[in-house]
Amino acid sequence: MIEQESKKERAILVFLLEDRKPKEAEDGLIELSELAKTAGAEIVSHVTQRALPDTKTFIGSGKAQEVALIAEELDADIIIFNEDLTPSQQANLEKIIKRRIVDRTTLILDIFAQRAKTKEGKIQVEMAQLTHALSRLKGKGVMLSRLGGGIGTRGPGETKLEVERRGIGKRIARLKDELERIERVRKTQKKQRVKRGLYRIALVGYTNAGKSTLLNVLTDSNVLVEDKLFATLDPTSRRLRLLSGEVATISDTVGFIRGLPHHLVAAFKSTLEEVVEADLLLHVIDGSNPAFEQQIIAVEKILKDLKAFGLRIIPVFNKIDLLENEALLKLRSAYADAAFLSAKSGVGLSELLEMVIGEIEEGLRERVSDPS
Repeated sequence: MIEQESKKERAILVFLLEDRKPKEAEDGLIELSELAKTAGAEIVSHVTQRALPDTKTFIGSGKAQEVALIAEELDADIIIFNEDLTPSQQANLEKIIKRRIVDRTTLILDIFAQRAKTKEGKIQVEMAQLTHALSRLKGKGVMLSRLGGGIGTRGPGETKLEVERRGIGKRIARLKDELERIERVRKTQKKQRVKRGLYRIALVGYTNAGKSTLLNVLTDSNVLVEDKLFATLDPTSRRLRLLSGEVATISDTVGFIRGLPHHLVAAFKSTLEEVVEADLLLHVIDGSNPAFEQQIIAVEKILKDLKAFGLRIIPVFNKIDLLENEALLKLRSAYADAAFLSAKSGVGLSELLEMVIGEIEEGLRERVSDPS
């Protein structure tokens, strides 16, 4: 029983190891913990399972019974899985464990629902949630809400989810129309920037890599900065005036993450267009994160999916103030074409700006030689 909405829900994490290496498994469990905490959960325990997914309960009935006992002993409110569950797996688990079950996609969608502030952000999140709900519908009408509120229940709300497939489809169509109106306004603004010859830069990177902090430092602005996953959902653009005299626009974008739900990628299409239409991408990487190589791979995969991987990209290793000298030297040797800085302290910013100026000058020369 949840006493108050303000009280953190007590969560047990369930992580499927499969054939993951020990370090990879540890990093994955840490990320799941961070996601759960960002959603507002208090982690009271975690359970790992080595076996392959079970078709009925994902973790097998025996392990499900074990989780049920732990949940009873620790008075847990919610069980969070690191993988996606089918509707039948979720239903079977809830019967055995008698606790609310939340999978990875639902967890990320819940965080986005909490983080969305602008009208556009809220529309995009609702579209993603409704699309996810639609994919899980069976039969004519299915009760999709969860009584009592909490993680995995935020967003569209009970009245919007407790409708039949056709009703959800109509709601998605209306939301798409609203988004298209917003996109038309943004495209008009973009055309004006192109006419003025403004060079466009976009910050991309794994969530919590420090993109917003870097944007603030470069443009002397005050974009929200939090040490949480997905602190920035809505696109934020600022002007960047360089010592060379050039003026560029620089945009912060939603953070990427491994296994970013395709519903979100589709719903945030207008936001992610800031990436596709940029002249230069600054790929911000948390150099202090032990899993930064896996995070680079995840970001590059999404860039490929967006057809943005052919753009000019400067890798930017952030948070170098948290690295030992030996580790930093090794990083510099392995990534000779990257910038290395601490957005928080300002160390290395001049190096990055010099690289940006060089890329802008090269890009402008290409514009002149190929005006099309």
